[in-house]
Amino acid sequence: MNEVGVFLEVNDLELHRGGARVLSIPSFSLQEREVLSLIGPNGAGKSTLLLTLARLLPATSGSFRCRGEEIVSNSAIFAYRRRLGMVFQEPLLFDGTVFSNVASGLKIRGMAEKEIRERVMATLELFGMTQLAERSARKLSGGEAQRTSLARAFAIRPEVIFLDEPFIALDPPTRQTLMDDLERILRETGTAAVLATHDQLEALRLSSRMVVMNCGEMVQSGSPEEVISRPGNEFVASFVGMENVLTGTVIDSRDGLVRLAVGGRQIEIAGSAEPGDSAVFCIRPEHVTIDTLDPSGDTSARNVFPASISRVIPNGIFHKIHLDCGFRLVAYLTGQSIANLNLAEGKKVFASFKATAVHLIRTRQLDEAAG
Repeated sequence: MNEVGVFLEVNDLELHRGGARVLSIPSFSLQEREVLSLIGPNGAGKSTLLLTLARLLPATSGSFRCRGEEIVSNSAIFAYRRRLGMVFQEPLLFDGTVFSNVASGLKIRGMAEKEIRERVMATLELFGMTQLAERSARKLSGGEAQRTSLARAFAIRPEVIFLDEPFIALDPPTRQTLMDDLERILRETGTAAVLATHDQLEALRLSSRMVVMNCGEMVQSGSPEEVISRPGNEFVASFVGMENVLTGTVIDSRDGLVRLAVGGRQIEIAGSAEPGDSAVFCIRPEHVTIDTLDPSGDTSARNVFPASISRVIPNGIFHKIHLDCGFRLVAYLTGQSIANLNLAEGKKVFASFKATAVHLIRTRQLDEAAG
């Protein structure tokens, strides 16, 4: 029986091209009003999955249900597509005015002229574009063109909107403004959305659920916090910015704490494991603290290590601090913090992090690892 609140269900989806499998998705679902992000590197299959979910690419196999009804016949596929809006990387606008572009989907649906005008002007107002209604689409900036494309998709009042890297070609200020507006409009209209992006900041900003893709497969699905903080494997950890992915050997495990041997040092982490196991674990750089004096008596962090700064790399609003603690560690600090601590390459410092800040990805017996 179809679960209440589920808009789209897909099972056993396979897509082959030229004899090669490009998508293999055992199951996928989208809830009403849900904003879901498909993230992953270029070539992971995000756009292909998006187009397949929109039934613009025919699947090799698989079942599709919209609100419990199978989407099989051509008429069912056509009816399903009319419930969707689609926005691509390129705006793909028609010649004519902004008004005529936003009205195009309504005209195809046979809406009366008076209703079209009311709907278009209401949508343009939603996007702050009423002053552009009569401007030629050829005279729009990149941001205005993509805003028009979004308005055209929302004008038909879709139940779901599919977004394929809609901000990728925009400059940062325009991208930020458009994301602000899209977030607001999705919330106000209650429209469900699937966003394909390789930018995890976009996904974090807009989505309630995040799906990580690689090689045409969904490798992890969960809330943004879960995926970012508790990646399921090394690939996900690396993609979501978990700079510190380490391997150690379990020395002992008791009372909810695991002690690991790593690079000649011992690390304590929250969790459980069997002594002798090989463990892969990770720490987000923002959870690593740097001090110039030994903080052991003043911190609740169980892990404190003398370290040497090997590199300082500017990275936007923060700097990446590469540390040698006997094992490699990366921390994020603001420029102000670096100045206050007088940090520089070669300086001796102390790095610390809490046992609860460490996420254990997996463990396995050493004889298995050797095999």
